Amino acid sequence: MTRVIHTGDTHIGYQQYHVPERRQDFLAAFRAVVRDAVDDDVAAVVHAGDLFHDRRPTLSDIMGTLGVLEELSAAGIPFLAVVGNHEAKRDAQWLDLYASLGLATRLDDEPTVVGDTAFYGLDFVPRSKRDDLDYDFAPHDADHAALVTHGLFQPFDYGDWEAGEVLGESSVDFDALLLGDNHKPGKQEVADAWVTYCGSTERASASEREDRGYNIVTFDGDVRITRRGLDTRDFVFVDVELDAEEGIERVHSQVGQYDLEDAVVIVSIDGDGEPIAPASIEEYALDRGALVARVTDHRELAADERETSVSFADPDDAVAERVRELGLSGAARDIDETVRASKVADANVAETVEDRVRELVADDPDALDAAVGGDEDGDATTPDGPAAAAETDGGDTADGDIANDESAERAADGDPDGGAPTTESDGAVAEDGEDQSSMEEFL
Repeated sequence: MTRVIHTGDTHIGYQQYHVPERRQDFLAAFRAVVRDAVDDDVAAVVHAGDLFHDRRPTLSDIMGTLGVLEELSAAGIPFLAVVGNHEAKRDAQWLDLYASLGLATRLDDEPTVVGDTAFYGLDFVPRSKRDDLDYDFAPHDADHAALVTHGLFQPFDYGDWEAGEVLGESSVDFDALLLGDNHKPGKQEVADAWVTYCGSTERASASEREDRGYNIVTFDGDVRITRRGLDTRDFVFVDVELDAEEGIERVHSQVGQYDLEDAVVIVSIDGDGEPIAPASIEEYALDRGALVARVTDHRELAADERETSVSFADPDDAVAERVRELGLSGAARDIDETVRASKVADANVAETVEDRVRELVADDPDALDAAVGGDEDGDATTPDGPAAAAETDGGDTADGDIANDESAERAADGDPDGGAPTTESDGAVAEDGEDQSSMEEFL
């Protein structure tokens, strides 16, 4: 029998809503998975990609992850992983760094045997490269075999890659495909094998309302897949339907029914009713202890119906409030925050905004359409052989899937982030102000 934890989409380094505490939450969720693995004495932790949120994690993200993997290694539990689309680089991957330190195994077309199960890996491959794959895996003599990969597979929603094709064309008979990329967990049986997503370990989008967690997969004659939840930061979702005569008092009443302390509060307004400035609702939630408050008013309101009341005692606050009241989409507001509030060097602003726009459009093709004050964060070179990663393609959607619209795909095959090839800036400053130059030799 071989019992493993199947996890993925940890997105370490994601400073969601530009709040440092949210960045810490993503690392904390990964640490919780590892400590569960140690407590349960599982045979391995299998990670299905997107360990990091992007290909340029800060030094604190790299070192924080290193510390977590050292805990796992000290318990004698191997960490088996593949590279996801968010973190893929043109050459060496961050996963290779941890492998060189003896803290991880980057799965490929050779079997890595744990207990009585052989594990293989296929890094994320964009659609433009999939026709070149031959699915030629080295043989094994274990009782079971599993392929770990990252992408959107049919028969799941948004799938653009046939799980049946992978299973049917592979030179190895797999008992399971352990998948990452879709933040929504699920399992289906395809061609006598289990195909399963573990889901993400933290909410990378307000649309991910279900509790976060991971899978426990047991290979013992048959394959058994069970689900275990994680205790993550509270998200409070308040959906308000306003009648014709109702307004801000009704919204306050609904929001006030919840314990908001240290929570991320997501308010959604529909129906009729009076015009409401989202900033006033956000301030109400923040005054009651919320860590973050975001309001989306889905109603069609003309700009001249919204009141503007701005105090210029604090220019930054005044600008932020005015932006909220302009009726921009949540995505547009997010980009505004990126330009004004992030600490990236001026030379990197365009690239940072380009990356964020691409992520937001993948999250929601209509993300940049005008709306009434809403806001939401979405949220390698290919050597011969099936286990190699290719350039980043697609991005996570609001519910954790990839919106595989051609319009949202990466524009250039040679660049993991898409668009024209770019170069790293020496000494670039990350969101939290850390100097990246110390890691340039690895980039």
